[in-house]
Amino acid sequence: MAKRSIIHMLDPNYRNSPFDINMALDAGFDAIIPYPNIQLEEIAGMTQDAIFSRGPAGAKQTTLFIGGREIGLAMDMLETAKKSMSPPFEISVFADPSGAFTTAASLVACVERELKKITNKDLTGTRVVVFGGTGPVGLATAVIAAQQGAETTIVDHFSIDTALELATEAGQRFDVSLIATAAASDADKARLLSNADVVFCTAKAGIEVLNKSVLADAKQLKVVGDVNAVAPLGIAGLGIMDFGEPLVHAINSPEAVGIGALAVGNIKYQLQHAMLKEILLSDKPVFLDFRAAFDGARKLV
Repeated sequence: MAKRSIIHMLDPNYRNSPFDINMALDAGFDAIIPYPNIQLEEIAGMTQDAIFSRGPAGAKQTTLFIGGREIGLAMDMLETAKKSMSPPFEISVFADPSGAFTTAASLVACVERELKKITNKDLTGTRVVVFGGTGPVGLATAVIAAQQGAETTIVDHFSIDTALELATEAGQRFDVSLIATAAASDADKARLLSNADVVFCTAKAGIEVLNKSVLADAKQLKVVGDVNAVAPLGIAGLGIMDFGEPLVHAINSPEAVGIGALAVGNIKYQLQHAMLKEILLSDKPVFLDFRAAFDGARKLV
């Protein structure tokens, strides 16, 4: 009798994300089992329970999905799960905390595409600023951009100490160099925009981070991308479905274009679905994180 496909959804938070549960169901998993409040020290035991209960053939139909909000913790959980396996008893693991990996990968891939159209170059050597860079999507975005060769600054709205702490941790964990700063005022934001080539806006929903006057101070801006789909949007003048439309308020950067939240979200949805389907169709275990997500997003855009 053929084994049914099972995805065990492990989340350090007090509840699992309905978004991820819906995505797993629509991708075709037969059984979706949510586990909230899971701690790192529980991962090894849960992994071994999952691999040894179904035999090698059943293990191919078994997946761990790691959620939560902290990208570092999600990576630790993924690595712990991998180390807890004993071939041929191996299962697939997909880490995507708060959708941060698939969202960030989609955002960077979309921006990279438009940047190549304008400059015929990728992110290597560009000056990148990530507003909301201390949240899970922002930090994942910054890491991906830095790994592509960008000089990347993460911005916290209130605390430079928070930005410095996360930049240092990400640098050690992912072997990247991130600049850290804070920007609470329009003057602070304008200073950062004055020599930025690319801006990612990954701040909280419903907050306009970059207004008309701040955007006017950008002198060499090429592309901006926003993930806020709740009005007011994160970047003034940027449409929610824009994909390479002129950024009207960047008057001193006439070539600048923008990518709106639903344009990014459309790629993110396709990407997460494709990664879940990859797991279902694979004859061997696969281990997916932000790096695999960025590879997949590039193909989609």
